[in-house]
Amino acid sequence: MRVLIVNTGCTRGGASVAADRLKTALNNDGVKAKMLVREKDNDDISTFELPHSWRLRWNYVWERVSVLSHLKFRSRHLSDIDIANMGADITRLPEFREADVIHLAWINQGMISLKDIAKILKTGKPVVWTMHDAWPCTALCHDPHGCMAFETQCRNCMLLPGGGSDKDLSTVLWRRKEHLYSKGQILFVADSRFLHQMARRSRLLTGFRVETIPNPIDTYLFRPSDKAEARRRFRLPLDKKIILVEAQDADDEDEGMTVLRESLKALVAARPSCKDDCCLAVFGDDCDDIGDDLPLLVFRLGYVNDDHTMADIYNAADVYVFPALQANQPNTIMEAMACGVPAVAFGIGGIPEMIDHQRNGYLAKGTDAADLSRGLMWVLFEASQPDLGREAVRKVQANYAQRQVAMKYIEVYNQAMAFKNYHI
Repeated sequence: MRVLIVNTGCTRGGASVAADRLKTALNNDGVKAKMLVREKDNDDISTFELPHSWRLRWNYVWERVSVLSHLKFRSRHLSDIDIANMGADITRLPEFREADVIHLAWINQGMISLKDIAKILKTGKPVVWTMHDAWPCTALCHDPHGCMAFETQCRNCMLLPGGGSDKDLSTVLWRRKEHLYSKGQILFVADSRFLHQMARRSRLLTGFRVETIPNPIDTYLFRPSDKAEARRRFRLPLDKKIILVEAQDADDEDEGMTVLRESLKALVAARPSCKDDCCLAVFGDDCDDIGDDLPLLVFRLGYVNDDHTMADIYNAADVYVFPALQANQPNTIMEAMACGVPAVAFGIGGIPEMIDHQRNGYLAKGTDAADLSRGLMWVLFEASQPDLGREAVRKVQANYAQRQVAMKYIEVYNQAMAFKNYHI
């Protein structure tokens, strides 16, 4: 079986990491899997990029400018919306022609347009589409922010200036997707039960099959190792409890950095000795922007794009905190748990499927900074960390190991191929 996974990014971003790991898992299980991306940033021979041309950059720029124009050039919701009006026709590429199954992942921001998807469906090749967010089952948003219009029809979109109208961009995109989905059969896969439930409620996906398969992780790479040795490697203190956090898009309120500051201040207020007994280790693009107003000593580890280094960083920590206010199924929580590090996060999106409250981590209520602080307190000073760590590893190995996920996808590919007689 030959599978072509199509994803905008290569290794940066949660969906890109998940797609790349799935490709590796499939190849390890005998499937000839390749990945097609807009721009390659590694030397993996099974990953291919779109042919370079001025048009690639133009697609991205024009798609973003088009969204901005509908937002009246206010950038507040720019990252929340995609309209798929620009993209690349991949049907003539040799990687496409030789594939038995076309697997769409996260294909936004100028990678694949709705018209390009229609061309893919027209070839008759079986198409599997993994939902890493809600965009495939809404008109234009990646996260409905509590809006339930997608259950009937998107209109009056609250993300658009003035709250939209009955004939706004969301209405137009909804009709375009309805037309597209009527052109061929797509087998959708949600990477969490949270997204699966959303997909089943969407009128856009009425009549379509939707499976639930989580993202995979290499449990031979991400696994517990010597904590003291890991700390020495990064010059982290041996005598403090280390709270680990990722700093990504620190200015975005949804990433939860403000909530994290409040939680750490509450932690120190409740247990003043934490100021001397604990510290914060930060990794990610924006780690230099974190720490000046925090009550704990901060160690900045920078941006890390290597899984082996990342596994060592997790193993150096006592707890991983994920303070984001919106999420689906974060790879970082899975990675930390695979290394035997309990995670503290809000019970939002698909996170409750990963963290079993007070068994392998802590689920804070709502988006309450005080309860996030209580979660850190509980993990660091009240619970049995060895027991939490063992349960975290057990959860990951039982649900997210590469081979288990690969086998589930192979079954889906076979099902997709069973009702497709394709031609080129």
